[in-house]
Amino acid sequence: MQHRILLVGSGGREHALAWKLLQSPLCDHLVAAPGNPGIEALGRGKGPGAGKVTLAPVGAEAVADLLALAERERIDFVVCGPEAALAKGLGDAFAKQGIAFFGPSQAAAEIEGSKKFAKDLMKRAGVPTAAYGSFNDFAAAEAFIDGQPGDVVVKADGLCAGKGVVVANSHKEAKAAARAMLLDRSFGEAGAAVVIEERLFGRECSMMALCDGERFVLLATAEDHKAVFDGDHGPNTGGMGAYSPSPLVDAALTERIARTIFAPTVAAMATMGRPFRGLLYGGLMLTPERGPMVIEWNCRFGDPETQAVLPRMQDDLLPWLLAAAQGKLPAGSPTWSPGIAVCVVLAAAGYPGKVRSGDPIDGLAEDGQLPGEGTDLVVFHAGTKREGQRLLTSGGRVLGVTAQGADLDMARARAYAGIDRIGWRGMHFRKDIGLRGRT
Repeated sequence: MQHRILLVGSGGREHALAWKLLQSPLCDHLVAAPGNPGIEALGRGKGPGAGKVTLAPVGAEAVADLLALAERERIDFVVCGPEAALAKGLGDAFAKQGIAFFGPSQAAAEIEGSKKFAKDLMKRAGVPTAAYGSFNDFAAAEAFIDGQPGDVVVKADGLCAGKGVVVANSHKEAKAAARAMLLDRSFGEAGAAVVIEERLFGRECSMMALCDGERFVLLATAEDHKAVFDGDHGPNTGGMGAYSPSPLVDAALTERIARTIFAPTVAAMATMGRPFRGLLYGGLMLTPERGPMVIEWNCRFGDPETQAVLPRMQDDLLPWLLAAAQGKLPAGSPTWSPGIAVCVVLAAAGYPGKVRSGDPIDGLAEDGQLPGEGTDLVVFHAGTKREGQRLLTSGGRVLGVTAQGADLDMARARAYAGIDRIGWRGMHFRKDIGLRGRT
């Protein structure tokens, strides 16, 4: 059976999902709401998506409009990218209409929507994570910080697009972060409560899993680069690049992560009456002394990890997503191409602060890709828009250039050679994406 798919979202993650879904012979048509110029271009030319793509100017959180769109377009399967729409119950709305939906219910999405909920869940389930306290009163938060023997991390409880975390280097810095969130409302209502936890040390790793409420299937590992500047300096962003796989996670460590982290979390969610169906993404710290520990849970595909992971997936993605949505994940796991994929994010002037938009982007062809390149180098669009024939910046993270290679150096060389052909006023990017993979 072929499927008419509604893909909700407009970022680089959604472009990567569209790119992969349109390769499936089971995809009859894909409607992206609101989508972006890169997704739209997939429907042109002679590629697998030719004639199969429609953009709809409907926001990811406009539930009633998305339901109406699905009815008009005869949609039978929905894939949701952004976490905010999931946290507001988009999946529940489609479930009531009897339309298959890849993504958790509102109740299950709280694993990302509230860091306190996630920490309490892990504590009950015995999942390894940092010691913590949760507060909505600044004086209590300040006293907790004073009582900690080492440095701490201060996190806004709610959704902050990956930016509501301060890794403090002193108690003074931690108190300033807590004050900014709780008293100054630097993150609005998302920071009306905070989680303060011990600072973990080690290497970070991203692990994503398809879940059907009871079973889960791990995807390939990745390593994200959160800080805006080389060497992991500067403020955190939504992600400045990623590479897959992580050289730190072998088969034995993968089994340990599955057994001690994902299995008890999925089981605990089911026991609570919040079975998780969709993509469960664990941000992990690989500590030298205590092994893998959870930094955070996310209820959707990672961005930019997805742009590095999906190009390596040799299976048809669509049956896997549909099986998870229907609670029928098959036995086995997806297969992955050998080698490395590296995604480098190109950001607009001012990111991650106040961003300038509307700058013309040079170097890309009409299809939004680099001329003359094959499938081993893809430009995923995130913050772009078209005005007539011109492609302009329209967001903080503008493009993600993903290249594959037999090894890390080859993939990096291809990605950065591609970047050398792209430009706009104020464009900036990290030049060290993937280098930690050498160690």
